[in-house]
Formats: sequence, C-alpha cells, structure tokens
Amino acid sequence: MKTSIVGFPRIGEYRELKFQTEKYFRAEISEEELIAFAKTLRQKHWQTIQSVGIDEIPSNDFSFYDQMLDTAILFNIIPKEVAHLDVSPLSRYFALARGYQGEKGDVKARPMKKWFNTNYHYLVPKFEKDTQIKINSQKIFDEYQEAKALGISTRPVLIGPFTFLTLAEYSEDCSIADFVEPLIVNYQQVLQKSAEQGAAWVQLDEPALVKDLSAEEKDLFVRIYQQLLNQSKEVKVLLQTYFGDVRDIYQELISLPFAGIGLDFIEGKETLHLVQSGFPKEKILYAGVVNGKNIWRNDYTKTIELIKSLPVEQIVLNTSCSLLHVPYTVANENFAANIKNHLAFAKEKLVELVDLATILSQTTTTTALSENQALFVNSRVQPQATVQQALAQLQPTDFVRAEPFSQREKIQRAKYQFPLLPTTTIGSFPQTKEVKQKRAQFNRQELSSEDYESFIKSKINEWLTFQSEIGLDVLVHGEFERNDMVEYFGQHLAGYLFTQNGWVQSYGTRGVKPPIVWSDIYRKAPITVKWSAYAQSQTKRYVKGMLTGPVTILNWSFPREDISLKEATLQLALAIQEEVLDLEANGIEIIQIDEAALREKLPLRKSDWYSEYLDWAIPAFRLVHSKVKPTTQIHTHMCYSEFTDIIEAIDAMDADVISFEASRSNLTILDELQAKHFQTQVGPGVYDIHSPRIPSVEEIKTTLRKILAKIPQNKVWVNPDCGLKTRGEKETKASLLHLTMAAYQLREELRQ
Repeated sequence: MKTSIVGFPRIGEYRELKFQTEKYFRAEISEEELIAFAKTLRQKHWQTIQSVGIDEIPSNDFSFYDQMLDTAILFNIIPKEVAHLDVSPLSRYFALARGYQGEKGDVKARPMKKWFNTNYHYLVPKFEKDTQIKINSQKIFDEYQEAKALGISTRPVLIGPFTFLTLAEYSEDCSIADFVEPLIVNYQQVLQKSAEQGAAWVQLDEPALVKDLSAEEKDLFVRIYQQLLNQSKEVKVLLQTYFGDVRDIYQELISLPFAGIGLDFIEGKETLHLVQSGFPKEKILYAGVVNGKNIWRNDYTKTIELIKSLPVEQIVLNTSCSLLHVPYTVANENFAANIKNHLAFAKEKLVELVDLATILSQTTTTTALSENQALFVNSRVQPQATVQQALAQLQPTDFVRAEPFSQREKIQRAKYQFPLLPTTTIGSFPQTKEVKQKRAQFNRQELSSEDYESFIKSKINEWLTFQSEIGLDVLVHGEFERNDMVEYFGQHLAGYLFTQNGWVQSYGTRGVKPPIVWSDIYRKAPITVKWSAYAQSQTKRYVKGMLTGPVTILNWSFPREDISLKEATLQLALAIQEEVLDLEANGIEIIQIDEAALREKLPLRKSDWYSEYLDWAIPAFRLVHSKVKPTTQIHTHMCYSEFTDIIEAIDAMDADVISFEASRSNLTILDELQAKHFQTQVGPGVYDIHSPRIPSVEEIKTTLRKILAKIPQNKVWVNPDCGLKTRGEKETKASLLHLTMAAYQLREELRQ
C-alpha cells in the first residue's frame, strides 16, 4: 500500500520563508536572492518527505503568498490596475497580495477570505471582461523540474478549475460563463506540458465540492471535467477533495474518468458510507485518514479498521488535507515525553502514514502498532471537577442580558454622548522590533519585572497621547504586553500547552502559533485587568478593555478531540466571563470581546450551520457578557470572512457595537446589514491594515459616504479593518490621522 500527502508546510521549519520575504520587502535582499532561497527551501522539504518514505510527493504546493494567487498568476487573471504596473512579475505578484504605493502607481491589495473552515486566508482572484486567459507563469513546470533534478519524481498540484471559478470575483460586466471554456483550454495545456515533462500524475484540488452544490454547480463541474479529461489523456489526474464529504456529487465524481480520487475520511461525515456504496475498480482511492488540520496522534487501530472496511481494490494512504495547517515538527518542542507522545505535527504525520502502510502489509502485530495502541488504553486527562460543575449549573438565563439592546442603546447614548461617527481602533498598535526585544529579554529573565513594566507603561502612555492628540473618541492601550491575541490568553488559563516553534501560516508572511487545548480550561487569575486599568487611569477619555472571545480562542487553538467543541467553548466562555466582570469592577466601561474567527468553524454545509455550530457558538459569546451592567458597552470585532450569510446570527450575539473587516471586500456586507435591519451599531473597516499603503483623507471620506448611504448615521463607528500590530509606526500614525480627519470633516458636512 502506497502513501501520499496533499501538501506540505511551505514557510519552513523555523519560518525561514517569512523572514527572507520580509527582508525582500525591506529591500535588504534582491529578488534573485529571494527566489534562490525559495528554491533551496523547496529542496529541503522534498528531501525531508522522501527520507521518511512517502511514496508520492507533491510539487507546486509551495507559494510565496497563496496558492489561489499563484493560480491566478498562472492563467494571467490579473486586474488591469495591477497588470499595468511597470514592475517585475514578482513585484506585481506582491502588489496583488499587499497593495502597491509608489512612483509607478497606487493600487489596493486584493480581498482576502478564509480558506473554507481554516485560519488560512486566500487572495480572491478577479475576472474582468477583457481578461485574457493564457499561460503566464512557468512556476508549476519549473518546480517539477527542480525536484526531478534532485531525482525526486513529484505530482504537480494545482487548484482545480471548478473551485477557482466559484471562489473568484467577477466584474459587473462579466460572469463565470464567459471564462469556463478558455480556462478549460489552459488547464489542458498545463496537463499536456506536465506530461511532456514526464509527470505521471497531476493533482487538481477541488475542495469546493464538499459544500452544498446546486444543480447548476454540479452541471458546471461535470461539464468542465468531461471536456478536460476527454482531451487530456497523456497524464493521470488525481481529483483531490478535503474539509468534508462529496455527498452532492459522489456518483458523478466516480463516473468521470479520473485515475484517482482523494476523499477526506476525517471531516467527511458521509465519506465512509459513500465509498461503501460503491467505488470503481479501475480507480485509485486516495484515502485521507491522517488528520491534516489537528495535531493529535492517529489512532492506528481505528484507522486500520476503517481501511479494512473499504470495498476498494486500490488504496493510497493520504492526509485529509494539506499539512500547511499544522506546524512542522514536534522534534523542535521541549514537551515531556508523556505529552510529546500524543502529538503529531507535519513531519510526524509522514511517519504515521508510513507506519500505517507497514502495519497493513504485515500479518502480525508490529512494534509501531503496539506502541500506538498503548497511547489510547487510558484517558489522556482527567476532568476538572469545578469546571464540570460550573457547566452543569448553567441555566438559559445565563445567556441573556437583563436589558434588551434597544433599551441599552438609549442608556448608553445618554451616558457616553459620543459625537456623530465616533472613532476608535480595533485594539493593537505596532509591535515594533523594540517591543519584541523587550518581551524576549523579559522572558529570558534578562530584564527585571520593574524595567519591563516601566517600558510597557511608557509605550501605553506614548500611544494614549497620540490617540488623544489626533482626536480618537475611544482609546485603546495598544496591547504591547501581548504576544498574540489567543496565545496571550491561553498562557493565563489552565488547560493549555504552548509550543516554541509551532508556527502555522495564516496568510503570506503572517504566521500564528496556535496553543494546544490539553485539558479542562479555567482562569487562574485576572489576565488583562492590570494594564487596562493602568491605561484608563492615565486619561479622562474612555479606554476599551480588550479581550479575545471564547469561540475565537478555541478556533485558533488546536482543540481536544476527546470532548465536543461546544463543551470546550463553554469552558472558555466561563473563564472570559470572569475577566469581563473584573474589568467592569475596575472601572473599564467599554469592553471589546473579539470574535474574529466566529465563522471559521461554521460547517461548510448550510444544513449543519445551526444544529452543529451556531446554536452553541452564539450563546457562548452571550454567556461572556450576559452579567454586565446596561451602561457597560460591549464591542466585538470580526475580520476576513464571508459574514453576509450569517448576519442574523451575528446580530443575535447581542453586542452593542460590532466592527467588521470591510475595505478589501468593497463594503459588500453593507447591503446585507441594511436588508436584515441590523440593530447593532457597526464599524465597517474604512481602510485595509494588511497593506502598507496609507489611505488619503478623501479615500476614507469616500468609503464613509458609501457606508452612510446604507447604514443610519447614528449607528456608524469609524475604525480600521483590524488590529495594527503588524504595521509600522509611521504608516499607522499617518493612516489614523487621516481617519480622524475624515470623520471630523464628514461630521461637519452632516451638521450643515
């Protein structure tokens, strides 16, 4: 039995790609040096995969930023404002990802959205009426040849045409129908050239097949692949799916002439049943039985039983999805053996695949099987009695604020008396090199507590002064003491483990280090009260307390698999509720509870939205703030997801103010807010913080006018898209100054 993987982490064992790319952004290395480094990194990854013993290795799963962007570049799907930039191809590539502001032009970055139900973000491609689809990049071919030169035969990987078309954006004067035929022709060319280079297989990723599919979408998929496969017989095609099952199109899928079909047995609830209903003898099943999204060891006994239950003659053991969603290796962590033995990152998952293939080929119990079985004999952890008791005692009233929103809104308007279009930021300010160095020195005990606290106070005071000078209405303390919006909270909660090198790509050069939920969770001591109270003591203006909500903390952690997501989230909600009440008791009257990742774990099928997620995720958020006074104003924030289809659920969170990412998505959320009569006050982001470009005052005023055309002016707040920790100080201050100037000028206009 052979082994394969869908994809491998691209950022490097120690985030090497991030650091080299950022050097390129700062003009510290040349374009040629960055490209050469990437080639070396790819070589290391291929050789690592080969050395473990994986039989089928992918290529072209590497990216400088994102695989959807790579596919757009491959087929020349580049918006004209970027295509016309007189810069190098790599600079044009990064202009799409980060925006461009310089002597050769000024363009905004393309919108980002969450990649299905993960914390990875993809760049949304844009088709325009005059888009000319053609082969515009040699990347997929060059990387195949790079591996071949090393003696490694790979399987080139590419986002499939159905997923690419359905995730893309279209200008008003065109539609999907305009580009299906030319895109098929160019995919055929990719398959043909791959065959000419010697590739035996090409992998086409079609994760969009695990969503609810309409009859029109199914017809489109079948049409695409009937044409593509009938005219591309020189190379075998692996149709790879992940993040769920393909119940809506399984029969059509197995009827098409794919040589292999990759299915997810981890998140695909119906996958086993579908395969047991029949699978063609002539096709190879790439069985995704090793979890590509979580970090727990595979239970070999259960997996072997699963494989043996499949009525399939040809099986390749595979990961459930790309391993880019997990860290590189457990070997780089300092956990005790009794903890390490339960963990498997990307490199360890390669070993699991090889172990499983070896065990399935043996007639007697192997050492690998017996050692694995020993891990699952007893429960890994014991329940925490007080946590379990608190959960058992929850009542329906614990999830509802005493006063309805309409009443609270009147009370809060009378209390705060904010001007029209009140201004604020989302929370964090730039985490400069100095801030990171001081934190590292403190963690290494090279800096005393007194000196570190003095430094944090100086940064808070510096930015409180700046915010007051430019006229922000609600201030923040800047979060200089925090390493990450999830890890920081996890470090103050019982039940969490933290990696040293467990980095996972979120987008581009942005990596996150998700903590691991090891056992029951509870708050050990106040987390944010000290610094929030200090900041409030330094100014007469209101300073927001800044918290991360329970759903986001869980969604941006590696969750347990021995209890439900609902139970784990409610444990977190009780812990954060204690923090909310402590902030309120210490004079913090405006509290922001971020739920940036609310949509992330939303089931991909709408029929499961409430029964499997929203029916407990929304109440979990309400549990956090249900006991505060009516005068305490609760804010929340959400970013880079498609929220328009769950607006009613978001309104049901019963916050007082909600800020959304909106600038990259061209304020599309406004129409849905208007249509659903959204009652909560809103702050649609007026500029994109993931780009270094500085928006002008007029640009922000134009954005605000669009907002005011859809949202009542007494409901609108003015804020950036997201937190500002990743930005530089100069661009941050200039952008915020422009934001407050724009708000002030519009206030004056509205008074006239």
